[in-house]
Amino acid sequence: MPGVDDEGLSGPAAEPGLWLQVVEQLGTALMVVDPAGRIRAVNPAAERLLGRAASAMRGEDAHELLHRDASGGTLRREQCPLLQALTEGVSARGEGDRYLRDDGHLVTISWSASPLADGSSFKGMVVLFNDVTGDQGVRRERAAYTRALEDRTERLTLVAEITDVLGQTLETDEALARLGRLLVPRLADWAAVDLLTSSGQVHRVAVTGPAGREAGLEGRREHLPEAGEADGSPLVQVLNGGDPVLRNERERATPPGSPLATVHSGFLRAAGATSALTVPLGSGQRITGALTVVRTDPAHPFGTEDVAVVSDIGRRVGLVIDNARRFGRQRAVAEAMQRNLLAPLPQPGRLRLAARYQPAPAGSQVGGDWYDAFALKDGSLALVIGDVVGHDLTAAAGMAQLHGVLRSLAWDHIGPPGAVIDRLDDAMPAITTVPLATLVLARVEGHPHTGPWTLRWTSAGHPPPLLLTPGEEARYLEAGQGIVLGAPVGTGAGRPNATQALLPGSTLLLYTDGLIEVPGSDLDTGLRRLRRHALSLADAPLDMLCDQLLARMPPGSTDDVALLALRLPMP
Repeated sequence: MPGVDDEGLSGPAAEPGLWLQVVEQLGTALMVVDPAGRIRAVNPAAERLLGRAASAMRGEDAHELLHRDASGGTLRREQCPLLQALTEGVSARGEGDRYLRDDGHLVTISWSASPLADGSSFKGMVVLFNDVTGDQGVRRERAAYTRALEDRTERLTLVAEITDVLGQTLETDEALARLGRLLVPRLADWAAVDLLTSSGQVHRVAVTGPAGREAGLEGRREHLPEAGEADGSPLVQVLNGGDPVLRNERERATPPGSPLATVHSGFLRAAGATSALTVPLGSGQRITGALTVVRTDPAHPFGTEDVAVVSDIGRRVGLVIDNARRFGRQRAVAEAMQRNLLAPLPQPGRLRLAARYQPAPAGSQVGGDWYDAFALKDGSLALVIGDVVGHDLTAAAGMAQLHGVLRSLAWDHIGPPGAVIDRLDDAMPAITTVPLATLVLARVEGHPHTGPWTLRWTSAGHPPPLLLTPGEEARYLEAGQGIVLGAPVGTGAGRPNATQALLPGSTLLLYTDGLIEVPGSDLDTGLRRLRRHALSLADAPLDMLCDQLLARMPPGSTDDVALLALRLPMP
């Protein structure tokens, strides 16, 4: 082997040429260094890998001649793992070191070193090394591919989360607040939402930055320019039906050509945008606004995949906003219709009546709860509380139908209330759209000024009336219970009726289940809570009693509430 001397490095005397032949034909590069780190010998494979002749390497310091960092600079000797192993006289391995070829190119190597000894005398190290530059490239490609898959998975996960979260609310403000919290900081450093109104104005309704909601950057904006007047502003283009716009720092922004564009440009400057992407909310002809996301790190601009992902998010958000707006319009119509159908209360003689209707919280649908009180032909007072199954405009319309039919059936009927409800049950499928409903129909009999008064009632699957009597007593009137309206009933069995004498000074409360049912709490708890609050308010004026019962409801209710109260005079 070139450069190998006879100082303990030759093969066994019995086969003097065998080891030399093995080394020369070895396909793996081999280098022998002495204890000082100088190259004593190399094989032909090492000459080919390094592009250097053995004679040019023999006697050179291996570290100084060959070892380099990633940029081609010489490493400090204390950073060299081979020199450290040489100093300690132990085996060592390395991966990813770089050796300098004679042509100036770097090769990435994998190496293994073993001590070379002659008896007790340490002669140096034998180093085997391979070119893994190609392997490194493959690893880099695999790593890049893996990162791309991870990024794509993260984007898809984000879209799925946004779809799920936005689907949980019909309230636009809450939906946009949730959107901002999901986008920042996972996808962007800033996010802004602009919505179009029916009059063509643009409102910046949500801005989310690194510290959360940035209300100071929200507010009313200018009218949107007509499509023919649209300037080069990304926001103006998108709101006028254009495609998503991606602008990075290196691209020269078009000077603002409208007040709206000026406002948007100011926002991008204030956010320190180096990359900004604006996409429409919605699709086609149903554009409800625009979403702008901003990054501030020049090293991480938005790319084409981000355009596709954010555009998909914008389309989904637009659908949510469109649905929320349609729901809001429907809810407003239903609530207005329901309020208008709740007739004014009579005030017969010394009897006092009060009622309240409280719509479901924003984001929930209006139901079919109603109350009614009217004088009957024989002078008695009819009291009604009811709840049509459903929570939409159909339920509100069904309530109106049931309300009118019940008044007609009860007005001239002098029999027990159960007979009126039997007739209503028969008529309901033929002349109303109501599938199921609960209600209490009661008659208050007695002279409106002097009494005595008697309560007769029937209940079609409705919560029981609550009677407050002088002496701080309160009890539910649980008699007279029958099945709900619309449920199959057996032939020949009329609805039950119940009778209760009413003492002077008593208060009767009729209510719908929204007053006692709260998610996460059972019905018995709600009934006990209502009884406790009603007892504490028994001496309060009737209007105050109603207001306070509603005010003391626990948070979390998703149903509307109807409440009807009757108070008898003291003697």
